[in-house]
Amino acid sequence: MARKKSVKLSANDFKSEVDEIIAFLAAVSPGQTDGHVTWLHNYAIIRLYKEFEGLMLDALVGAVNNDTSTLAATTDVEFPKHLTDEVCEFLITGTGYFDFKGRSGLIKTLKSFVPDTHYLVTAVKKPAYKNALEQLTTLRNFAAHESTTSKRAALEAIGAKRLSASGTWLKRQDRFNTIANQLKALATDIHGSAPF
Repeated sequence: MARKKSVKLSANDFKSEVDEIIAFLAAVSPGQTDGHVTWLHNYAIIRLYKEFEGLMLDALVGAVNNDTSTLAATTDVEFPKHLTDEVCEFLITGTGYFDFKGRSGLIKTLKSFVPDTHYLVTAVKKPAYKNALEQLTTLRNFAAHESTTSKRAALEAIGAKRLSASGTWLKRQDRFNTIANQLKALATDIHGSAPF
């Protein structure tokens, strides 16, 4: 029998990656100009988003890999009991890549593959993680694209009227670490609920 994908391991790996990003910022920020620290925080939010996106894909693949009845519940199609990680990932991404639009988009994507009562949906829907997820997505988009639309969404997510760059807001008042630690708490929540 094939090994089951470990969602618990993916959650732990994510937390380790977040710790590395936080350590990177702490190590390279001292002595830098204010503009460079802004750039570093722009990079950090992009990297944090990448790692979180990877966690969500791994968790979905693991959820389907560990119990194909979860996928059957949302598709009304019976799948074999044992699917490889690669087949599970293909079922989720098709020939494209894993993507979601904000917290609500992530919840919608999750519900496409697992039932509403699944631990992944339950964890992501918790109000404790709402701000971190909204800020992660919008600030990442603004850091990556710097478009008018992405700026407007970021301003709404942080409740501000002005914003020159995502990094400008993130570097103040320990905001990046707050978001990162809330996402680590979400990963811990997922870890605690995952069977493997």
